[in-house]
Amino acid sequence: MPTETRVVCISRDVAAGGETVGRAVAEALGFRYVDEEIVTSAADKIGVPVDLVADVETRRSLTQRVLEEVLANMGGASMLSGTTPLLADRHASDDYRALIQQAINDTAGQGQVVIVAHASSQLLAGRPGVLRVFITASPETLAARLAADGSLDETGAAKLVKEGSLARADYLKRFYGIARELPTHYDLVVNTDVISPEDAAQLVLTACGR
Repeated sequence: MPTETRVVCISRDVAAGGETVGRAVAEALGFRYVDEEIVTSAADKIGVPVDLVADVETRRSLTQRVLEEVLANMGGASMLSGTTPLLADRHASDDYRALIQQAINDTAGQGQVVIVAHASSQLLAGRPGVLRVFITASPETLAARLAADGSLDETGAAKLVKEGSLARADYLKRFYGIARELPTHYDLVVNTDVISPEDAAQLVLTACGR
């Protein structure tokens, strides 16, 4: 008998509609919707600014000055004595990555939740009651959606789509050692080129047994 779905993980390309699908699924199931709350939870555990933890996901460098300030607030400024900025950055990044993953595990453990982004599908792979979903679309469709409101031209939109794809690949490699993302990393892959977010959400609900 299939395990009841208690957690839905949604990974998505930029402008593919993953957030819209996630919110619709959460509302239909009566689940909590979680996205940036993962980063906030990770930061709260050790009392550091949210943007420091978010920097690890976006791979922006952590400076020695900020690390000294953070560690000083935690009573551990001496830990940096004799440590190079690069080494301190790496250690801090490793710690923050572990916190992000712990926050994902803690959130999933509570059940009845839709987790969007943060590669939760990779971390929770094989866990009973977890449905892993990838919402995507062709680069042309994604770029057209980004340019639709006039804030970006076609070239800028296409560049943003490419950068988003590269960022996803970099994230998966840094956090989970995945050299190439595959459809088989997910239980359900939905292309929203022609499928509306509403229909995509219904596909996810069907996969949940609803």
